[in-house]
Amino acid sequence: MFKKRTVLALVIALSAVSSPLQAKAAPYPATQMKDRSYYEERGDIVWEVPTEEKYMALTFDDGPDPQQTLKIMEVLKQYEAKATFFLVGDRVERYPEVVRQELQEGHEIANHSFRHPSFQGLPGNVMEDELIKTQDAIYKATGQKPVLFRPPGGYYNEKIIHLSKEHHLQMVLWSWHQDTNDWRSPGVARIANKVLNNARNGDIILMHDFVYNSNQTTEALKIILPELKKRGYSFVTISELLSHKVAPKNHIKVSH
Repeated sequence: MFKKRTVLALVIALSAVSSPLQAKAAPYPATQMKDRSYYEERGDIVWEVPTEEKYMALTFDDGPDPQQTLKIMEVLKQYEAKATFFLVGDRVERYPEVVRQELQEGHEIANHSFRHPSFQGLPGNVMEDELIKTQDAIYKATGQKPVLFRPPGGYYNEKIIHLSKEHHLQMVLWSWHQDTNDWRSPGVARIANKVLNNARNGDIILMHDFVYNSNQTTEALKIILPELKKRGYSFVTISELLSHKVAPKNHIKVSH
């Protein structure tokens, strides 16, 4: 009797392991968990750009916005700074004139998805639709298609990296030490100090030009830009920053 119970328990255990309801496939490939250096050395993702000169890239997510974006551009113009704006497609459709002004003033525009969903758990076809619709919206507004892409929240996996390449988009994130968290409205001084206390050559600084009911980013720029210009820094677009890249000795060149 004991032997029969043991065999029965073993059969039940094996059935549970092999059941499709129990053994779900991982939602993303295991290679998603490779460390930053793997993707960085291959050129799959850019976090920052090693440069000998004092160049930095200011980046602004979630716009365009007819109020905040224009105020930010006024400050940038005052200090002869160029920036890269990662645009949300449905906002491009609402405010195309702001996007055109960004280009007219020498800034770079880039893809930041159409409706700013979390890409975590999204099927590949939905991710691709987010990319394509934003490219189309920007092209309709400006006659140009971006070459840069930043996923909402900085989330990435093998699928979105592949889709970015397929659509001729370079994925760009940001320097980990230059995430200002300005979207939380932490205070002007905290935003400014985050940038000033961590400034390095080749930094990509993460900010936002659409934060609900806040002008802290604009006010922080009025502190950041004059101070860093005194230190000898110039503010350029991502594409220009990439043109000044000094390749590390262990850089792996991969043709896509």
